[in-house]
Amino acid sequence: MYNQIDSNKRRTWFLIIIFILVITALGWLFGYLTDYGPGVVVFAIIFSVVMALFGYYNGDKVALWSTNAKIVKHEENPYVYHLVENLCLTAGLPLPRIYLIDSPAINAFATGRDPKHGSLALTTGAVKRLENEELEGVIAHELSHIKNYDIRLMTIVIVLVGIVSILANWFFRFRFFGGRSNSRENNQLGAILMIVGVILIILSPIIAQLIQLAVSRRREFLADASGALLTRYPEGLARALEKIKNDDAAVSGASTATAHLFIANPFKNSGKLMANLFSTHPPLDERINKLRAVNN
Repeated sequence: MYNQIDSNKRRTWFLIIIFILVITALGWLFGYLTDYGPGVVVFAIIFSVVMALFGYYNGDKVALWSTNAKIVKHEENPYVYHLVENLCLTAGLPLPRIYLIDSPAINAFATGRDPKHGSLALTTGAVKRLENEELEGVIAHELSHIKNYDIRLMTIVIVLVGIVSILANWFFRFRFFGGRSNSRENNQLGAILMIVGVILIILSPIIAQLIQLAVSRRREFLADASGALLTRYPEGLARALEKIKNDDAAVSGASTATAHLFIANPFKNSGKLMANLFSTHPPLDERINKLRAVNN
């Protein structure tokens, strides 16, 4: 677990550095192809640093907002609040902010930059349809993500990858607005920037998916094991995963950018073919078998 925590911290800063370098390189390319000069590079560096800091400090808010999660106070749902509170005391974690997502699907996710700034979101379907031990297993799984610092890495991926996608579209559209060069150079510039934009548009979702796959699959097994250790009852989480497996409902507020945050694929049989094909989660059957192997 401690190795995973150290690895997640290193990966987070590595991802931020790569993001800053990519944006700076794009700024240099834009300045080179136009007569805007080195000022574009300076702007690119400032922009990338600001966006990286935004992702670090506010990526959790973006994830919660995009899923329409609503914060829950103690008096509004004491049952969920007490479950989270008791598990936090056992795990030695500060109490995260608790949110509910209005969805019949059984799912959950955790987000935030560290345990002191963690947030836990549960679907209303999970609260209503899971037995006490099953819901406890799901919550323990998500608290393990918080304790292992998975949430920092998973959260910042959302913002940084989104910014690259926005810039890809901007490069593609720039040709329609022109630059400050003469007409012939402007046509050549537009063609080059359009090609760059097309390449980025094609590559950015692929890169995003590869990053999500890289940070998601192994951490799910670790969170399952850590959650089972926390509750001392692996069967509770195993039964919850079985119900998730047999649940056809999709989380309505989920997107491909936030899918890797959830305990299981939030799209299910929703028709999102590519999302299901390139799921960021390991097979549920494999996770269930590993949990039940703990008792044997």
